[in-house]
Amino acid sequence: MVLGTGLAMAATVALGCALGGVAFAADTVKLGVSIPAATHGFTGGIVWWANQAKAELEKAHPNLKITVKTASGAPEQANQLQDLVTVTKIDSLVIFPFESAALTQPVLQAKKKNVYVTVVDRGLTDPSAQDAYIAGDNTAFGRIPAEYIAKKYNGKANIVALRGIPTTLDNERWEAFTGVLKQYPDIKILDGKYANWNRDDAFKVTQDFLTRFKDIDVVWAADDDMAFGVLKAIEQAKRTDIKEVFGGAGSKTMVKTIMDGSNPLIHADVSYSPKFIYDAIKMTAEARLKGDKLPATHIIPSALITKENAKEFYFPDSPY
Repeated sequence: MVLGTGLAMAATVALGCALGGVAFAADTVKLGVSIPAATHGFTGGIVWWANQAKAELEKAHPNLKITVKTASGAPEQANQLQDLVTVTKIDSLVIFPFESAALTQPVLQAKKKNVYVTVVDRGLTDPSAQDAYIAGDNTAFGRIPAEYIAKKYNGKANIVALRGIPTTLDNERWEAFTGVLKQYPDIKILDGKYANWNRDDAFKVTQDFLTRFKDIDVVWAADDDMAFGVLKAIEQAKRTDIKEVFGGAGSKTMVKTIMDGSNPLIHADVSYSPKFIYDAIKMTAEARLKGDKLPATHIIPSALITKENAKEFYFPDSPY
């Protein structure tokens, strides 16, 4: 009887091999989630959505354990990642890197220890460190405001720009933004500086711009948190030459401002929701529970938000 069962199992395995191999669902999945701390609105949304995913997915799947770690900088995130691998002994990882270059080697080391890696949003400098990449459409994030500005201002404007943190996604946004505007010789980008997706840093960078440049038409602040810092600096300086501030990511405060027309400098935005961390955790967890892999790349579209469609992007219960 036992012998027959053994032969039957051997035959099943042989059949599976003959069919090119089969994917077996994991008995348990230990999934680590490594994300930046809630230092500003967008990452606050990231942390909120990550914990929503943990609560909902662990309830739905008793054989799934999710550990969420938040870091205030790249060195701390690298240390936490090492702990996730060696102490928590994760077999899968969803990581939103604080910085691209600094986290590439630590993630690569995790992958070498057979950890399945999904990188979210801020890509790594070596794509071989990841199994899957999930992000918003960073090219569209830069392209959409550039096209909007070029059309609205008839191909003639003076622009200053505030970038985020040095990352692959910031490079994608900047290259897309400047790539469009290169087609318009009468649109001048007076300067572009990093403001770290931070309201206070954006305030300081904008103060510098306002001191140096006496004629500015548009400020592109590639994040809504930075845009609010820009608005504060403009108000404090009592500048009247600036016609528009264009932020990014579709925060509920910015979308409500567009809906209400409550600020004469805010007319449009581009969508880029922090909910993608929830989607990335869910997709990774469910794939690993089934013994499957994700597609190598999954891009979530971005769209132009104006007064005409702002209601579609307004989620009052969202943390961001």
